[in-house]
Amino acid sequence: MGCSARNVAAIGLLALVACAGATVRDALLDGDNIAPGIAVLRGVFVSGAQPDGNTVLLWAPGGLIVVDSGRHATHTQRTLSAAKAAGQPIAAIVNTHWHLDHVAGNARLRAAYPRSEVLASDAIRGALDGFLADYRKQLLQAITQAPKGSPQVSTWRAEVERIDAGERLLPTRPVTAAGDTVIAGRRLRLGLEHNAVSGGDVWLFDPASRVLVAGDLVTLPVPLFDTACPHGWLEALDRLQAQPFDLLVPGHGAPLSRLQFDRYRAALGNLLSCAAGEAGKPACVDAWLRDAQDLFPASEIPLARSSLDYYLDLLRAPDARLAKQYCRAGGTA
Repeated sequence: MGCSARNVAAIGLLALVACAGATVRDALLDGDNIAPGIAVLRGVFVSGAQPDGNTVLLWAPGGLIVVDSGRHATHTQRTLSAAKAAGQPIAAIVNTHWHLDHVAGNARLRAAYPRSEVLASDAIRGALDGFLADYRKQLLQAITQAPKGSPQVSTWRAEVERIDAGERLLPTRPVTAAGDTVIAGRRLRLGLEHNAVSGGDVWLFDPASRVLVAGDLVTLPVPLFDTACPHGWLEALDRLQAQPFDLLVPGHGAPLSRLQFDRYRAALGNLLSCAAGEAGKPACVDAWLRDAQDLFPASEIPLARSSLDYYLDLLRAPDARLAKQYCRAGGTA
């Protein structure tokens, strides 16, 4: 997600339903289309920079549906350019969760298309008063303590501005339960997971194309545990597995086949089992890399190793912070 409070001091670590037609094809870069009327604008997730999550574009009779809006203006501009080139208004924004690399672009999209509705979990309200408020305080502290002329200050100020967008990030149509729905004239299925990655994870399944958009319920090169309920996450993946999808779009990383998703699900289970056991961190890291091999490029292995080194400490924290803060009583869905 790129907005871990712990990482502020080193803030660069992670910190047309059936046929879209020629106009749609012309609006997108080569390789972005994954199904008729559906495209993925890949986010950037590299060491030394705050990430952008993947954005998924779906063409519908009422306009463009945007799933996740990214963090940086350069990423969000790709969505605006695609909409302009296709001659399609942005009719709806669906946020899979409230992490800034998936929701911060809402403000720019809504400024350009003020009639667009926003579908998301209400969990962002609690985040703005809790996690993101704490993150903002630490950003301001880092800014005041930074040496004069530090190049990081502008990055931190930009993060503060994203959080301060506040109301412009909130849903206009809250997702409160799973079920079939119609968005901009396109029939879709929405899922809602309370005990997984963010306290309110929305996933989207398009029956026409059999494409499932998972948000950060699936992330590569590693799962991101900053605000996660680990055991609930595994249960959420079981519900994803029950959907009749052929292709799954993760919150970070390349789209996965059903077989690749099954490997990811098994790898996450093995990682959590290793974290709960007595094995050293290097053994758990090596096990993840072995289980998840070929799901992400070899160039991302260093990022995976450094990230897991941090997350294994988080999973093994003696105060069980993840379970206490992010696992809700009374079920998962």
